[in-house]
Amino acid sequence: MHKSRIVLSDKIRRKVAPLLADRLADAIDLSLQLKQAHWNVKGPHFIALHELFDSVHAVVVAKVDMLAERLTTLGGTAEGTLQAVGKRSSLPGYPVKMTRGEDHLEAVAAVLAVFGGLTRLAIDICDEAGDKVTADLFNEITGEMDQQLWFVEAHLHQRPQQRRRGEHARRLPELALGAPEAAHAEHGHLEPRGERCAQGV
Repeated sequence: MHKSRIVLSDKIRRKVAPLLADRLADAIDLSLQLKQAHWNVKGPHFIALHELFDSVHAVVVAKVDMLAERLTTLGGTAEGTLQAVGKRSSLPGYPVKMTRGEDHLEAVAAVLAVFGGLTRLAIDICDEAGDKVTADLFNEITGEMDQQLWFVEAHLHQRPQQRRRGEHARRLPELALGAPEAAHAEHGHLEPRGERCAQGV
C-alpha cells in the first residue's frame, strides 16, 4: 500500500483495497465478455443486440475507471493487464464459439447477474469496515448493473411469443400457393398441383 493522508486507517484501507482490486478484475473481464458478444452475435436481431451489448459495455467501462481510481486513491495498485485480470477474476468464462442471439443474451445476463451479486456483497463489507465512500461506490455500480441486466433480460422475455409465431409460420403451406389456396390447404381442401394445372388453374 502506498502512503496517503486520506482520513482512513491503514487497517481499513488494507481490507478494502484487495476487494476493490478483485472487483476491478471482474469489471475488466466483464467488459471483454461484452465485446465478445458485441463482435460475434448473429441472427435476425443482429443490429439490436449488437448495439445493446455495446451500450452495456460502455457502462461497464465507466465503472472500471471508477473502481481503479478508488483503489489507487486508497493507496492500492490498479492492475489492468490481461494476465492480472485472468488471475483475479471471479466471473465464469464466456463461451467464445457462440453466435446465436439468444445464446449471447443468456450468457450476458448470467455474467451480469454474477458481477452484480459480487458488488452487492461488497457494499456491506465496505460499510462494516468503516469505508462508507467505497460502499457508496459499490452501491452505485450495483444499481447500474441491475438496470443493465433488466435491459438484457427484456429481450429474453420476448422469446416465448416469438417462438409461437415461428411455429405458426412453419405450419403454413408454401407462400407460392397464394393466400386463398393456402387457407384451403391448411384445412385439407387443396387439390394436388397436377390436377389444378389440368383444370387450367
